[in-house]
Amino acid sequence: MKVLSIKEIIRKDVPIYYRRLFSGVAVIELIKEPVERRIDFSIETKPTGAKEIDITFIDAVDYPLIPLSRELKQFIKQLDGSGGLPG
Repeated sequence: MKVLSIKEIIRKDVPIYYRRLFSGVAVIELIKEPVERRIDFSIETKPTGAKEIDITFIDAVDYPLIPLSRELKQFIKQLDGSGGLPG
């Protein structure tokens, strides 16, 4: 299992400055075949500066969710660090 990309990322307006909400389509390679699943995710900056990422799957996924969520969170963290998310 490998996260290839997240496309069609849209930022939702939230009046809370330390919380950012997004929706998009995750392209994931499961068992040698890429699949696309819609997701919503949020990035919340804690008072300590740590970022907490939460993911909600809109479409059903036929794969264990814990390792998939872990990989998606890591991918989103790298995407955020490199400035790849809409401002």
